[in-house]
Amino acid sequence: MDITIHASFLPHDDPDASLAFYRDTLGFGVRNDVGNGKMRWITVGPSDQPGTSILLAPPAADPGITDDERRTITEMMAKGTYGWILLATKDLDGTFERVQASGAEVVQEPTEQPYGLRDCAFRDPAGNLIRIQELR
Repeated sequence: MDITIHASFLPHDDPDASLAFYRDTLGFGVRNDVGNGKMRWITVGPSDQPGTSILLAPPAADPGITDDERRTITEMMAKGTYGWILLATKDLDGTFERVQASGAEVVQEPTEQPYGLRDCAFRDPAGNLIRIQELR
């Protein structure tokens, strides 16, 4: 089998803030930006990995989702428990400093984990958990 990860999904409730975070803070390239207002679907990804993307999409835009489900998703996003992604870098300390300087909410400073990894964590503007591991 030849299967790759093409895209993953993270919700946003402020497309401009999310775009600024992923483009300006993380340095991702913008691959697509469709829609207008809060109903924008933005695709971003590392410039050196053109086949892998993150789709930043409005939460619960699917017409099959009920109003109760929309409320639950909105509540989970507000608590930061709805979406998350794991990224990696060779320069964890430099990356941490850059993301912290952007004003992003720090969840965890660079830490040596008992399971053998060193990582840190932030929340993006929508509350999604962004964990960044150090590549060794």
